[in-house]
Amino acid sequence: MQDLVAYFHGLDEGVRLAVMTSLRVALILVIAWVLQAIATRLIRMFHQVMQRRIGAGDQVARIQTLARVFRNIAAVVIVLVAGMLILGELGISVAPILATAGVAGIAIGFGAQSLIKDYFNGVFLLLDDQIREGDVVNIAGLGGFVEQVTLRYVRLRNFDGHVHYVPNGEIKVVTNMTREFATAVIEVGVAYREDPDEAFAVMREVFEAMRSEPLWGERIAGDLEIIGVERWADSAVILRSRIKVVPPIQQWNVRREFLKRLKKAYDARGIEIPYPHLTIYAGQAKDGSAPAFQVLEKTPSKAA
Repeated sequence: MQDLVAYFHGLDEGVRLAVMTSLRVALILVIAWVLQAIATRLIRMFHQVMQRRIGAGDQVARIQTLARVFRNIAAVVIVLVAGMLILGELGISVAPILATAGVAGIAIGFGAQSLIKDYFNGVFLLLDDQIREGDVVNIAGLGGFVEQVTLRYVRLRNFDGHVHYVPNGEIKVVTNMTREFATAVIEVGVAYREDPDEAFAVMREVFEAMRSEPLWGERIAGDLEIIGVERWADSAVILRSRIKVVPPIQQWNVRREFLKRLKKAYDARGIEIPYPHLTIYAGQAKDGSAPAFQVLEKTPSKAA
């Protein structure tokens, strides 16, 4: 050790300065690496603790999204601080760079207002917990399954498998269809001659049979709610009811299964499910009489 110290003191001033600078730069890099590892570990611990507290609830997706965003923010901050310290050790003044970056930032800000808006909106989307990964949403006129939420955009995949990247700055209204619970709205049409009460009774029977099955019973979170006669359509009386579904992403599957079973039940009971049709008649007098149909055949006249 003494030989190493003696050798170091025997070096030129410039060489000693370069060695010291290199050691300090290496130390900064090591500290930055350690801080990054500590930050990653703390965020992972936070994720695990929060996940244990909330169990398997719908808050898990939000915790995962926030954990990923925190990791990215921590990495950016550590890299920026380490970079400025390294520049200072190399004798490069950071103040002019920061001043130039400030002026350039203002100039870039005017040209990148939409990008800045995307990041600001992304922060509030996460803080307000409006969108999580795994949700089904309608945003900016597009709907689909949320695959990724970042500070800049939301990635959606629609039913056809198409992927949409929606900038956060374009999101004005969020319609989240999978938050806490959902309702499968059932609308069916029966013929005008049918008794609505009988049709509702069949609905209840189909619902109870469906809820008694474990596969569907665990997805149904309440009784069938009969809303009543919704409207009179051109060829049918529209009946409306709804079913509370948990988890909410199963609402469409529950609705499809219920409609399939209801169709079979109505057919078995002889309850008509009408379809639009056209009745042609030749007019009718006030006394109820109507002229018979006549088919007129026009023959060409003979030449004179």
